[in-house]
Amino acid sequence: MSTYIDAAHPDRHAPYLDIPNLVVDYLHYLDFVRQNSPRTINGYYLDLRGFFRYMMVVWGLASEDTPPEKVDLTHITKEQISKIKKRDILNYLDYARSQDNGPRARARKLSALRGFFNYLCNQVNELEENPTVNISLGTPKKSLPRYLTMDESIELLNSIQSDFYERDFCMMTFFLNCGMRLAELVTMNLGDFRDDTIRITGKGGKERLVYLNEACLDALQHYLPARAALPNLSDRNALFVSKRTGKRLSARRVQQIVERCLQSAGLSGRGYSPHKLRHTAATLMYQNGVDMLALKEILGHENVSTTQIYTHINQKQLHDAVEASPLSRLRYTPPQADDLQQDPGEEDS
Repeated sequence: MSTYIDAAHPDRHAPYLDIPNLVVDYLHYLDFVRQNSPRTINGYYLDLRGFFRYMMVVWGLASEDTPPEKVDLTHITKEQISKIKKRDILNYLDYARSQDNGPRARARKLSALRGFFNYLCNQVNELEENPTVNISLGTPKKSLPRYLTMDESIELLNSIQSDFYERDFCMMTFFLNCGMRLAELVTMNLGDFRDDTIRITGKGGKERLVYLNEACLDALQHYLPARAALPNLSDRNALFVSKRTGKRLSARRVQQIVERCLQSAGLSGRGYSPHKLRHTAATLMYQNGVDMLALKEILGHENVSTTQIYTHINQKQLHDAVEASPLSRLRYTPPQADDLQQDPGEEDS
């Protein structure tokens, strides 16, 4: 299995059937003791599974031609894990780079390995030596978020073509106005609304209250009657549901709908996605004067340092500010001969 998480129900997961027992124990530790979010745990699961598939080839227990899903990891023992050295970790990170994993992806993989071996050494005392000690990849360079311009956002909303137009228009409006994550949108329920606010459950199960502007309220008022009129509505609590089945939309299905809407607007193939719509909402709010701390609360960021990336993408406002100087229209004028007077105490140099 490629993932254990159900995007429509992020508090649920399937049994870990394809990884070593010590990794299973570690993921349960993250779940029950550390109380990390299911999405965070899923990331560790995928990265650790990938590492041990690599080690199976290193140990000669699988060939490079074996499909990854055919590599059995369940029989990996504590003794085998205890023989992993720093060189193995470094070689794996180099292998990950050869597989087109960028700096951020490699840093995430190292974080997963560091957490796992710290757990074995310091929490359950299964190992004496931690092979990840003193391994550092440096601080990955933060890339500026990609986002739609105001005109592109309007074109996206005006170009929606769908057999369930009310729903898709409402989803695009929420993405572009509220800056919510994909997982947050698909898990929204009717009971989360109260007057002009919605309660959003973000990373780590943390809740925040987001106000809905007039565009969101208007889109919602058109969608809810269309939703209620579905003849096969089976998930009566979910906000966004399938027209065909009446069940909650999955994250994958929302991604497909967003891509279809982007195609209709002529914006496909530019790297846009539901997460880029979140960046768009944040960027447009910041460009129009929203305070950084307020933006942090709207987006559900843990630290304002995460939100501050939007201060670096407002290049147009910086350009306009410089152009607004009253001296910006002055141009170079060569001096007249009569104006050139040499200081008698100086010589030309």
